[in-house]
Amino acid sequence: MRMPTIELSSARRRRFFVASAVGLGAMSLLGCATLGRATFKEPAVQLREVVVTGLGLTGGSLEVVLSVSNPNRYRLDALGMTYRVDVDSTKVGDGALNDRFVVAAKDSSLVRLPIRFTYAGLGAAGRALIQSGTVQYRVRGDFTVATPLGNFTRPYDRTGRYSSVAGNRR
Repeated sequence: MRMPTIELSSARRRRFFVASAVGLGAMSLLGCATLGRATFKEPAVQLREVVVTGLGLTGGSLEVVLSVSNPNRYRLDALGMTYRVDVDSTKVGDGALNDRFVVAAKDSSLVRLPIRFTYAGLGAAGRALIQSGTVQYRVRGDFTVATPLGNFTRPYDRTGRYSSVAGNRR
């Protein structure tokens, strides 16, 4: 049995080829995005330092310094970052960083986060730091990075002990 032949006008042929090319391009991009998500390695976030930048009658301000390590073989262009810092089980502060920063491939960068606090919120944590020299901390949030494979928004959550002696963390 012979298949019937369908004749297309030149305009229809062009539309068919354009539609086919667009469809193949879309499928190719979808495949790259899926492959990109599979090869993307999560950056590691670690507390490096806490610096008191101001004190007032009811509270003050801190600068929390985080180290963001990039395990990927390409640079990460951070587009934004949200954060929340807890000391022991007390919320110290939170916020969003909308400044862009870059973390080179297989390298790390320091990110400085401004935090406003009240003395009431830090009372127990301050006492623990004075008595033992260390406090339990938790830093969490999410960050959005631009990569050659697309944009990724990922959460991070880091806990540890912070020592007031030379800003050491454990």
